[in-house]
Amino acid sequence: MAVRKATELSSKKLVEEVQRWGAMKQTGVSLRYMMEFGSRPTERNLLISAQFLHKELPIRIARRAIELESLPFSLSQKPAVLKVRDWYLDSFRDIRSFPEIKGTIDELAFTQMIKMIKVRHNNVVPTMALGVQQLKKDLDPKVMPKDLEEIHQFLDRFYMSRIGIRMLIGQHVALHDVYPEPGCIGQINTRMSPMQVAHTASEDARCICLREYGSAPEVNIYGDPNFTFPYVPSHLHLMVFELVKNSLRAVQERFANSDKEAPPVRIIVADGIEDVTIKISDEGGGIARSGLPKIFTYLYSTAKNPLDENYPGVNEGITMAGYGYGLPISRLYARYFGGDLQIISMEGYGTDAYLHLSRLGDSQEPLP
Repeated sequence: MAVRKATELSSKKLVEEVQRWGAMKQTGVSLRYMMEFGSRPTERNLLISAQFLHKELPIRIARRAIELESLPFSLSQKPAVLKVRDWYLDSFRDIRSFPEIKGTIDELAFTQMIKMIKVRHNNVVPTMALGVQQLKKDLDPKVMPKDLEEIHQFLDRFYMSRIGIRMLIGQHVALHDVYPEPGCIGQINTRMSPMQVAHTASEDARCICLREYGSAPEVNIYGDPNFTFPYVPSHLHLMVFELVKNSLRAVQERFANSDKEAPPVRIIVADGIEDVTIKISDEGGGIARSGLPKIFTYLYSTAKNPLDENYPGVNEGITMAGYGYGLPISRLYARYFGGDLQIISMEGYGTDAYLHLSRLGDSQEPLP
């Protein structure tokens, strides 16, 4: 009895503390600031960075934990969403119970801890997607997509916040690298070649297409191979991979039973004054105009649902498609550093995706 009472008291205390921290103001940073600050990873700067994260991370994590408690359509009660909420509460508790960071030994211990937190949250996106699919399964078919707008807006805020939290942790951890890659400041490559990243991401997407369909269309990339600019390669890889994967699937399925050879997917990298724009074009038949507004929602996918028991590939790592979150999350990654993603489609022909990346690096993080 005493144990239960103690548990109830401690969880009441935790809830109150989460509420208190969730009400505090978040502090955004820009790509340029991260580069300038990280270019001198002295012990003092790493200490300042850790002290900033010690105060900033609990605010961001608490805000998400609070939102996870009060989602519409009982989404908060879905087993997958409860699991995600527990991860956030555990991480909040870990950071809050870490003492004040006063010197290098504290800073190194704190860095190890947030590294573990980042790993704990690795599967947040597929787990939340599972929760949304569980909700979709139970929903009354009469519920209109516009009624789900609140869930969509929550997921946008939730995933955008997650990108920020992972960027801050990843950047701090990477500044400890003894032998950073040339030109790299933490996770930021000051001389990133978009052509090179597009090539790697396309090859990765083709591997998945080959595994799923037995063949894959070619991907042709056009642009200046010597052009570089400061950006986070892992973010760009994720976005291009997602877009090329969609294009490959569309082309592959359109030409599967055709005697014509599948046309290549084309990537063009253009270097503008404000933006670097990457266009990914395919001849996969396009998307109907009525379907275009849905492609950036989390409750829509043209592919089969990977959670259907009979759907092959759900437990094989990355499935080719089906969760319906690749495009909306790619757009959040683009917007995180002041860019954007637009999709223009010609039904009956193909789709063009325009990925705009801000090359100024001055925009503040969008803080949900």
